[in-house]
Amino acid sequence: MKSFLISDNKDTLVGLRLSGIDGVLTTSKKEINENFKRTLEDKDIGIIILTENVFNEIKEEVLEVKINENTPLIVTIPDRTGLKDKNFIMRYVKESIGIKI
Repeated sequence: MKSFLISDNKDTLVGLRLSGIDGVLTTSKKEINENFKRTLEDKDIGIIILTENVFNEIKEEVLEVKINENTPLIVTIPDRTGLKDKNFIMRYVKESIGIKI
């Protein structure tokens, strides 16, 4: 299984390429959707890594895949400026299982 990055930040893309993770740089929502769909179709990819801005652009599509599919694992990471949404994990848990922690 391979990992694949969909990023809107060149620094994140270069950093992960140096660690052996392939990826693409996207600039528009259309490109993000095309790359996300193409990545889902590739059965060799086990982990899809999205930067926070990319995730926010296609949030509904990503959450639908997370709910309905077993693979691939989809992970959201901050870019070099850090996590923008500090309550992301708390909100995700609340939306997923309905419990406020």
